[in-house]
Order: sequence, then structure tokens, then C-alpha cells
Amino acid sequence: MTINLLSDTVTKPTKPMLEAMVNAEVGDDVFNADPTVNKLQENMATLFGKEAALFFPSGTMANQAAIKLHTQPGDQMICDKWAHVYSFEGGGAAVNSGVTSALIDGDRGMFTADQVQQVINPDDIHYAKSSLVCVENTTNKGGGACWDMNELKNIKRVCNENNLAFHLDGARLFNALVAKNEQPKEYGELFDTISICLSKGLGCPVGSVLLGSREHIKKALRIRKLFGGAMRQVGYLAAAGIYALDNHVKRLAEDHKNAKRIAEVLQNLSYIKKVEPVETNIVIFYTNDAIDDVNFVNKLKSEGVLITSMGQGKLRMVFHLDISRQMIEKLTKELNGLKF
Repeated sequence: MTINLLSDTVTKPTKPMLEAMVNAEVGDDVFNADPTVNKLQENMATLFGKEAALFFPSGTMANQAAIKLHTQPGDQMICDKWAHVYSFEGGGAAVNSGVTSALIDGDRGMFTADQVQQVINPDDIHYAKSSLVCVENTTNKGGGACWDMNELKNIKRVCNENNLAFHLDGARLFNALVAKNEQPKEYGELFDTISICLSKGLGCPVGSVLLGSREHIKKALRIRKLFGGAMRQVGYLAAAGIYALDNHVKRLAEDHKNAKRIAEVLQNLSYIKKVEPVETNIVIFYTNDAIDDVNFVNKLKSEGVLITSMGQGKLRMVFHLDISRQMIEKLTKELNGLKF
């Protein structure tokens, strides 16, 4: 039995999801003739109270399209120093959009409205024009932390006062919605654009959706084409997204419960130095200084447990729908049995 906790992207479609995919009605989406992808886009837009939505092959492409539609070359993007749009998208903001990045030293990937205010450039030809604020919820490198809604509203106010666009990298937004019992339309009202990944906790094999105004999505359609993201009979993939929205959202609470259970196990182990707070499906922890984190990862791997080293002693486990109760029991046993 292999327990794969590398990411929630490792999930495979369930049998009912596969059936929905196989039976999907499809057409050529480049001609706007795929009824299933159109339905997914309409469902997502309605759910979040946005005017329109667009299916993308990846979350990175959806984020990069959002950055490009909100900025001009030479502009400045504001985000956290750990933000996915800055740290894990191959420098795409600089390459695709020609923007510089003002990095905020936040707390677990989250920052305040005051911190945003402090990094906005003055209206002076010597400075890059501040044009966009990007927020990530939940925060990946911050261990699945969820933003406070009131602080997001404060940041929105700063954006409005300074004519800044506001984009949400909502790769794991449904985890935050379930954990904090929030409503999708709360986010739809706040953000100009939202990207949502279907291939993480929701369990789809491929795909993300970008939400925004009709004008934003019209522009994003052209950008997606430019990036090489136009697809044909994509309804087979969109069907997985429709199924996931209907069947895999509430069950995210199980992943959160499993993550918290393992976090408690780790906190009681002598070889663990620190476990960061767990709100959703990600557990980040550190071993004692005397233990090499790479050797620790390899030792677990030899026992059939796969986890990620994020560097500087930071280790990560991500829980998802392919992790069973039996796997949680085995993982608990393996962790308790490790000797150093």
C-alpha cells in the first residue's frame, strides 16, 4: 500500500467521475460548440455570482492570463513572497506580462491591507505603475491557511482607492469555503477575477476555471489562445468538473479532519520540532535539527509513504480523496514506529 501525500494533485478520477466523462456530450470548444464545457463555465459563474467563466488546462495558465489582462508591460504586481503566482509559475509574470513584483513579507502567505498600502508605488515616471494585487487562498506554502474575510475586504478597499485590480488565486478555494463555512458569492463580490483549480481537492484529472466580468473573460479567451490553451472536445474534462462540484465539495471536510488527526500525531513525536497550524488539508512540519529532512523523506518512502520536502527543513503532507481510513491508520503506525 502506497500512501501518496505529495499533493492533492495526485488524485485519480473516481469510477462515477469517469462514467460522467465518458458519457459527456462534446463539441469543438474553439467554436464555442462544446455544451459540457459551456455548462461548467455557466455553473461556476453562477455559483460565484460572476458574469462569465473560462475553462483552462491548468491553474498556472489561468493565473497568468489574469495577470496579463489586468496589467501592461512595465507594471507592478503586488503579492506575498510565497505566492504561487510569483514562486511556482516559472517566472511567468515577468515573461508573459512583463511585470515586476512587489513582494510582501506576510504571515504564512497572508498579508494585511496596511502592507499593501506600503508597497504601492507613487504616481511617478521613475516607478513601475502598481496595477494588481494577487491573493492566494488557501496558501500553499503557508500550510493551507485560510484568509480572514474582513482583511480581504480591507485590501479590496485599498485596491479601490488606488485603482488596483484584485485577483484571487483560488487553487484550493473550496477547501477554504468548507473550512470556514463561507459562501462562494462572498468572494465573487470582492475579486475582479478568480482562478479555481479542479484537479486538486476536487479530484478532477485536469483543469482550472477563471471567473470574471464578460469583458475580462472575452479578453482572457484571446490570451488563452495566445498561450496555446485553446482546446477542442474539452467537454470530457469539463464533465469531471461538473461531477466534482456536485459530489466532491462537502467531502473536503474529511481531508481536513485527516490532516488535523495526523498533525496531532506529529506533535506528540519526540523527533518533531514543530507542526504549523492546520486549517485545511495541508500539514507542514519540521523535524529536529539533528535529522536530515531528505533522509527523513527517504525513510518514509521506504515504508510506502510519500511526502514532500519544501527545503530549509520544511516538510509537507497533503491529504485528499484517495487517502482512506486504512491509510490514515497505517500512516499513524509508521510515524509512531520511526526511530532516530
